[in-house]
Amino acid sequence: MIELHTQKEEFLKYCEEFRGYSPLTVFSYEESITEMIKHADIEYSGEEIHINLIPLRMKIVSLKAKTIARKLSAIRSFVKYLRRDGTVIHLRADESIKIPKTLPKPVSHEHIIEALSHAPMMEHLAILMLYTMGLRISELAMLRTANVGERWCRVMGKGSKERDVPVLKDVYVAIQHYKVQKGEGEFLFEANGEKLSENSLRYSIMKVFKEVGLHVTPHQLRHAYATELLNNNARIADVSELLGHSSMATTQIYTKLGNALKMDNYLKSHPLCHKTEDKEC
Repeated sequence: MIELHTQKEEFLKYCEEFRGYSPLTVFSYEESITEMIKHADIEYSGEEIHINLIPLRMKIVSLKAKTIARKLSAIRSFVKYLRRDGTVIHLRADESIKIPKTLPKPVSHEHIIEALSHAPMMEHLAILMLYTMGLRISELAMLRTANVGERWCRVMGKGSKERDVPVLKDVYVAIQHYKVQKGEGEFLFEANGEKLSENSLRYSIMKVFKEVGLHVTPHQLRHAYATELLNNNARIADVSELLGHSSMATTQIYTKLGNALKMDNYLKSHPLCHKTEDKEC
């Protein structure tokens, strides 16, 4: 009889070592699968497994729709992994739920420049690279010094997929200055000879923005990068490749964001759309 706890550990190891998932993603998968094993109705019939997720869904029904969808997705990935190895599994009540689509919230160029003017050297470089290279925070943390060139940088993205992104001249100069001041290690961002974690970088970056009165995450800088490129007529196919998206459909949301910003500017600028006491355009 298959032991789901053992298979769970093998699956998580596969996600980390072969799929290149971040520790945060692996932890999320482990949490979701453990909940399934604990709360779902699981029956063994010979060599087959029948999993009914209704008890689990009743347990997590009060959570946000996005959280429920993420948990169900992790469980489906686990089941798919087992099926690929020949296990016969019947999964019930794994239907997805509808999640309201929300546009990403980029931070304005002016606010980024303000934060840069107050940032210490390490945080200044981190913010600059996120904003001019469109990196994920996990990619920034994993960036090896040897992969940063004068004009291009080799980035290890999701699923261990590599891509090259341009490096602005001013950014390259800032990187060289940082290496002279901080020393050169295997990874660009290190402390005491150890690679800085994603959480450490994230905290340091958000702290800089907090000091100028803003709540800004590293991912918002990536959104700002994509939005600025598309609003200034960059080809969506190029932006998609620079961001490391596996599908151009993922990049498409930024064009909607651009339209939303244009509408907002229009409503603020056109004389017939100005707010009055008794009406609003």
